[in-house]
Amino acid sequence: MFNYIKGRVAELQPGAVVLENGGIGFEIRVPDNSVVYMASPGEELRLYIAMIVREDEVNLYGFPEKNALAAFRRLMTVGGVGAKAALSVLSVLSVAELHQAIAFEDIAALTRANGVGKKTAQRIVLELKDKIDALEGVISLPEIDAASGNAREEAVNALMSLGYTKTEAMTAMTGITEPGLSVEEYIKRALTQR
Repeated sequence: MFNYIKGRVAELQPGAVVLENGGIGFEIRVPDNSVVYMASPGEELRLYIAMIVREDEVNLYGFPEKNALAAFRRLMTVGGVGAKAALSVLSVLSVAELHQAIAFEDIAALTRANGVGKKTAQRIVLELKDKIDALEGVISLPEIDAASGNAREEAVNALMSLGYTKTEAMTAMTGITEPGLSVEEYIKRALTQR
């Protein structure tokens, strides 16, 4: 029904913003990490909207970018993931991080979202892995030779054993372009980038 709502910020609330448009205050649920929270009262915003109608309520969910709205809708296609869980995922992961987590099967990153357990995270990966564009938002490692590739893989595994999620470990490795480093050298450089 709505594509977007453009209006002035009337009120910022935990998990929501009230946008005034045409004398009507629209309460719109937004992710906790949304740039909306940097807006000042009276500032004009445009949010792309998903309207969820239930038997007993109607809720608006808003996102400053179309790709975040698309990710929200895509998450809700997963069995057992409703609007609340989808918003929770987008409250802890950006769209790019979500795509990375799915592409790298990073269950730990997905379970950081409130209300998303291991089984739900696995279902998200299983059901969405083939639906997302493999290149969209995913960080790729530089071209590497076979010898340094094994060292990189071992370094990623070592970083994960130190508490990094797979996505964080892969991201840390993207800035290291020198070929032929040892596992220890990759780990040291990744740790200094953090």
